[in-house]
Amino acid sequence: MPTAIAVTSPDLVLPPLDRQTPPAAVQPQATLEQSLNGLHALVEQHGYVIALHAASGDDPAVQRLRTARSILESDRIALLGVDLPPLGLALLAQQLRRLSVCDLSPGVLASSVRLLAHYVYAGALLGSVTRLDRVPVPLTTHAKSWAPNAHFAVLAHPRPQLVRIGQEELPGPEFGTRMVVAAGQPPSDWVTAHLAPAWRVQGVTTVPLPKGSGPWWGTQRLVEFAAGLHDVSVLYQLVSSVRREVCHWCGLELIGDRCGFCAAPLPPPSEQQPVAARALPRGGT
Repeated sequence: MPTAIAVTSPDLVLPPLDRQTPPAAVQPQATLEQSLNGLHALVEQHGYVIALHAASGDDPAVQRLRTARSILESDRIALLGVDLPPLGLALLAQQLRRLSVCDLSPGVLASSVRLLAHYVYAGALLGSVTRLDRVPVPLTTHAKSWAPNAHFAVLAHPRPQLVRIGQEELPGPEFGTRMVVAAGQPPSDWVTAHLAPAWRVQGVTTVPLPKGSGPWWGTQRLVEFAAGLHDVSVLYQLVSSVRREVCHWCGLELIGDRCGFCAAPLPPPSEQQPVAARALPRGGT
């Protein structure tokens, strides 16, 4: 069975792009007892669980999730906080679900989260930025947000940017992406009519707005969007082309500088044991 991918809310589960995409689990559940039983069942069935949650960690659901893992004392459950808006997190979870059926070990899959997140472009079209505190907003922009029919495009990740619609363009990815769009009380159709063509996305999927999006962006007058890599072969090539190491603490494979399961950092080069060189897959760089 592939490694289980979990998210903290049902509205963070995006529809599969193909028949091979496994479903996502939703953890924690309503009570601690249900969460314990659910996590235990996932570990028994899949071997390993990777649960994504908002990086802030102040959500009661995240606290329940941490408590459940602590009680289970399982080293097969990775809790990974991601600094992305809700729809961006949902897109990242979808990417992991698709990669979970490939020949990637649980450790590599968990430690690939930071790498994959770097290629997610997440933002929103807002009718007001007066309560936006996730992205730096100049005082002049705050003042302009009170003007009638003022709309702002905000990019929260990978590089924060804020522009006023009709005056500037929002910079986008320089690689092929597919976009997911979710509307609350949409101020306009600018995202699908203008931004998607400008970014040359290779498809648009419309989904319901996650319940956490309004509080994250500071308004319900928004259209949230997230664009990212969607071809599973490209995702696989991106992850598999990175040098793999072995965690000195738990023994799992990892990429990058930190284990996704036990969070142990990779030792400095001077303290690492020599390992045999691994050939990159064809086309890797």
